[in-house]
Amino acid sequence: MLLQSLRLRNFRAHEETQVAFGPRINLIGGPNGAGKTNLLEAIHYLCLSKSFLTSQDAYALRQGAAFFELEGVFSGKRRSELVVRLVYVPGEGKRIFFNGAPLERLSDLVGELPVVVLSPADQALTGGPPEARRRFLDNLLSQAYPAYLQDLLQYRRALRQRNELLAHLRRHPAAVQPSLLESWQEELVTLGSRLILRRLRFVQEFAAFVAEAHAQLGLTAEIPRIEYITVAPLQPDVDLDAVAEAFRNRLHRLASREREQGRTLAGPHRDELMLRLNGLEVRRYASQGQHRIMGLALKLAKFLYLRARREETPLLLLDDVFDGLDRFRTQRILELLQHADQIAQSFVTSARLDLLQELQVLSGSTHRIFWVEAGQVQAYASTES
Repeated sequence: MLLQSLRLRNFRAHEETQVAFGPRINLIGGPNGAGKTNLLEAIHYLCLSKSFLTSQDAYALRQGAAFFELEGVFSGKRRSELVVRLVYVPGEGKRIFFNGAPLERLSDLVGELPVVVLSPADQALTGGPPEARRRFLDNLLSQAYPAYLQDLLQYRRALRQRNELLAHLRRHPAAVQPSLLESWQEELVTLGSRLILRRLRFVQEFAAFVAEAHAQLGLTAEIPRIEYITVAPLQPDVDLDAVAEAFRNRLHRLASREREQGRTLAGPHRDELMLRLNGLEVRRYASQGQHRIMGLALKLAKFLYLRARREETPLLLLDDVFDGLDRFRTQRILELLQHADQIAQSFVTSARLDLLQELQVLSGSTHRIFWVEAGQVQAYASTES
């Protein structure tokens, strides 16, 4: 998949910006706060209907503007040209259009235009709380399997309803009918079991992609391992009924504590993706450098997995990932970016012009360089083969 051009209006630092990208490596430079990461954020919006920087769309609105609008022209194996437009108006929300036709649901966009972001924030993926790794799982699986996203959205709805009932039951023990709580619990078990089973099977399959990503980054001395910790010890070949029974039993054992606390204490929303290097838990024992490289490896593995599972090769967004990396790691990543059979199109940001010039020398392939300052984008240099 390729992004041919991007237009931003009233988005962050950009009042009106239009950029024509190259088909391979796009290097984007500029001072901090100039608006270069905004370009990557806009691409992410057009691919997944949301930012990778904030959960609040209003924060992306240019100060004083009444709306923001994004438009991208894509091409790929399934469509020779696809124009995606996203409009956000405070109080009205977002609307997305495919070739002028509105999408009924924002979730319909997910998976159509696969994308992967690598950024310094990826260290939170390895060193942060469990919810960071659950978000990683959910984002990846939602792009790979549309049915997973629908189950996830319905599960969250059932979880909200059950939590509201438990909170009400905590305050007013006689006010909630047991049958109502049981019905939402069964809905939670049905949907949650499908999520758990998909995650179990995914983690078993994903391990090979993580190992491949580590090798491609030159990490042959370390052995990565991932484990999925859920409601009970379960094997990937378990059937759905067995998962549901384990989930149901776990909720039964936690029933009194849930009533005391007024919330659901077990399920996919509480599970953990355990990461290990040479047998040691990454979150507790890894060095800062290991956290950074492990985060990059996980995102690269995500890219490799989506490329293998989807018809379209994902766009790869790299936000300031080279700053602080040694030359060897930089070279390994650039070697990956050069191979069109592996990575079709990438977008790389950096605040350092000297680093961009070094990347230009190291890349040795078709690329374009852009310079962003005060929300204005100019082509700095390019090589086209």
